[in-house]
Amino acid sequence: MVRFCFWNLISYAMNYELRLTAVLGASLVLLFYAGLSVVRIDHLELVSANQWLLQAGLTWGWVCWQLWQRRDLNRPHSQAPLYPNLGLANRLTLLRGGLIALAAGFLWQSSLEGVFLWLPGLLYGLSAVLDRVDGFVARKSRRTSLLGSQLDMAFDALGLLVAPLLAVGLGKLHWSYLLLSVAFYIFQIAFWLRVRRGFPVYPMLPSMLRRALAGFQMGVVALVLLPVFEAQVTRTLGLAFMLPVLIGFGVDWLVVTGRIRGTSLFTRFQFFSETFLQPALRLLMVVALVAVCNQIESALTSGIFLFGLSLGAVLVLTGLGGRLGALLILLLLAAQYPNTSLTLTAYLLLFSGTGVLLLGTGRFSPWQGDAAWINRHDGA
Repeated sequence: MVRFCFWNLISYAMNYELRLTAVLGASLVLLFYAGLSVVRIDHLELVSANQWLLQAGLTWGWVCWQLWQRRDLNRPHSQAPLYPNLGLANRLTLLRGGLIALAAGFLWQSSLEGVFLWLPGLLYGLSAVLDRVDGFVARKSRRTSLLGSQLDMAFDALGLLVAPLLAVGLGKLHWSYLLLSVAFYIFQIAFWLRVRRGFPVYPMLPSMLRRALAGFQMGVVALVLLPVFEAQVTRTLGLAFMLPVLIGFGVDWLVVTGRIRGTSLFTRFQFFSETFLQPALRLLMVVALVAVCNQIESALTSGIFLFGLSLGAVLVLTGLGGRLGALLILLLLAAQYPNTSLTLTAYLLLFSGTGVLLLGTGRFSPWQGDAAWINRHDGA
């Protein structure tokens, strides 16, 4: 009897915290709405505050519903008792959901100007940063939970739906990038239908690359939302980042349906990639960079810009922090590329640079500490 009352007390405390979280989040949405309602320039409303409130409120409602539906998963494993509260890591995950909800309010706004052009990218960018922080906190505090794992996946998918829609609306990503936004949901529906029809399903193979690719998508979308990057380059980068993830979904489906069994195929591909593909991408990137610099020589007037490109090329070619070098080059080009059409060598540079950033530098690299950091799970 005492034990029954104790667990009832824990359940009551949990439900109270869930309701309090919902109210606090709704209060933040209303506070943001009040601020948007009074910000005007020359008596012109820069953003439709009522539309923002409706979209942000509905998204926050969805976040709360996801939390409520999974409240019984706030435990380390299925046989363990419930935690007495959400814990810091889960609260940070819910903050991610709240930030995405605030960003969702800016969807389909036709007159974003000034600071409002920055807010969607900043809100979603902070959410992407918290995606690394919440897992780190869960691991350090030894409070990993089934709830945190499922909410993390749900909010990843939500963010990669809201943020690309924002970027497409601003002209920063091509509409085809939305294929990535719906791929997760299509995969889940197809999996559910297969189980419902009684067909066999097989577990997906563990893959550090899968999580790394998802993390990169959040990073690239957060960056392209910022108004400092040229749309012609960000649209191409979006395509370059999207294709590997779509291919990954296809491979995962072949594994789930049993068409690919075992790990031998992946082992052979990893050997080929590290030995041949990744070093070739490094060389191609540097050659393409030299060609692009020759083509846009008139635009290379900043000494800092030239130094950054040179440093990035050295890092990539030598393998001494190739991912960092590739990121530096891609960011500089996205911000400084002249307002002209991309050439074939520019496309080669952007795609090879994306490949180096996603896969790494492979063999013949004296330092690959970036790979260890990217492949870390942070307790997820």
